[in-house]
Amino acid sequence: MKSTPLSLIAGAVALAAVTGFAALNAPGEAGTPVAKAASRLPVERSSLLCPSPGGSDLAETTYTSFTPAGAGGGEAGTAELKPAVPVAADDEDAKDDAKDKKDGKKEKTASDKPVLSLKEPGKPVTADTSASDAPALIGTATGRQAPGWAAQQTTAVSAGSARGLLGVSCGAPDTDFWFPGASTAEKRQDYIHLTNPDDDAAVADIELYGPEGSLTSDVGDGITVPPRSSVPLLLSTLTGDAVDDVTVHVTTREGRVGAAVKVAEEEAGSDWLTASADPTGTLVMPGIPADATSVRLVAFAPGEDDADVKVQLLGKNAPFSPAGNDTLHIKSRMTASVDLKDVTRGEPGSLRLSPVAGKATPVVAALRVVRGSGDKQEIAYIPATEPVGGRAGVADNRAKSSVLSLTAPGATAEVKVTASAGSEGGEQTVKTYTVKGGTTLDVTPEEPSGLKGSYALTVETESGGPVHAARTLTISKGGVKTFTVQTLPNDGGTVDVPTVTQDLSVLED
Repeated sequence: MKSTPLSLIAGAVALAAVTGFAALNAPGEAGTPVAKAASRLPVERSSLLCPSPGGSDLAETTYTSFTPAGAGGGEAGTAELKPAVPVAADDEDAKDDAKDKKDGKKEKTASDKPVLSLKEPGKPVTADTSASDAPALIGTATGRQAPGWAAQQTTAVSAGSARGLLGVSCGAPDTDFWFPGASTAEKRQDYIHLTNPDDDAAVADIELYGPEGSLTSDVGDGITVPPRSSVPLLLSTLTGDAVDDVTVHVTTREGRVGAAVKVAEEEAGSDWLTASADPTGTLVMPGIPADATSVRLVAFAPGEDDADVKVQLLGKNAPFSPAGNDTLHIKSRMTASVDLKDVTRGEPGSLRLSPVAGKATPVVAALRVVRGSGDKQEIAYIPATEPVGGRAGVADNRAKSSVLSLTAPGATAEVKVTASAGSEGGEQTVKTYTVKGGTTLDVTPEEPSGLKGSYALTVETESGGPVHAARTLTISKGGVKTFTVQTLPNDGGTVDVPTVTQDLSVLED
């Protein structure tokens, strides 16, 4: 009997469920599978990378791991964060590990002992360290732990030039990152952390752009990141130009990496600068605190065309343009910046950039935000971010310390906010909010009943939208409101999978 084995069709479906992609023959061919409308299914594997928090003997770091309850089916799975191999920027011996591996020599390896293991979806777990040389972490989640998996790294530094609250949502590996808002100025110590999660070396290129264009650099090309390792690089050592506002572009020619910039600014504090959303014509930076004393916008147009964008604050009641700064001209491949001062004027807000007229030129952008003044000021960064979409989340929320900012740049939207069970006790709570179009709504989350420990927040768009979100975590120490802001892009917990069927009517004996 002449036929196509059905096991091949099952194999194609299984491949699609894992990768989100299936290669199919043209519809209508006899005995071949046909792709129909795609379905969204939970991912079966997730990867997250946390940069090294070390560098200060006065640092206290908390890691938090969380997966939403009911986000996926299948096997129970695991979610673990393990130490990467620590590699100093000038550690040539460590960089030779990749070559040693090919030559059959023994290489440095990361520890197999997890720093953090998630036991079950719906309840976060935490771990603490005060080690000044704490390594970067490489994480993998599988099965029911994978869809929506989030990890947060929060570091409190009580004194010194790096004092402040540094927060970063551990990110997925990629091959392309944009960081507007970095600096090579003398008053700044900006380190780019590159982390390689894979078993083969990655090779990265770093480009720097200032207000006059590309900055001269002889050492930014071909940076080797050894297998399962992390490399920190001081940006000011990559160029001889000392520039206040710099856009950093990281790409990989081999492999993939996680990337984040650790900023320490004299007399102003420190925090992590994470990557902007991919270049596009309209950007939203959500979650400017109501009491911000200074807001600086840094933007960059990576293409061949200049960009003219409209600058709007999406405030509590309506959008408006800052006086004297209603538009911004961004020259091609030159970093533009503008000081918006205390643009929120005591009300919460989010910034939107959109085309002035005509063609939408892709741009990237971020905000440097200051609270307080003098020796009591503290900084944080808000990069442009993707919408929440179906679901987004953030871990490490603490009692009376978190504020959730929800922004609807277009139509009015309904969002559901779930506060998970506490890491040490308490039951989840759920509340729905209406976000009026063109405005920003700041809410103090309804904490889990009987909360003990920390909790996670999950935001889901119920109707309308799109919605952009950010979480501000504030911890007051010594009269200083130390704070950090994390954006909440879609968690990527589901993927489109083509439905594959077999037309049995064409099979012949």
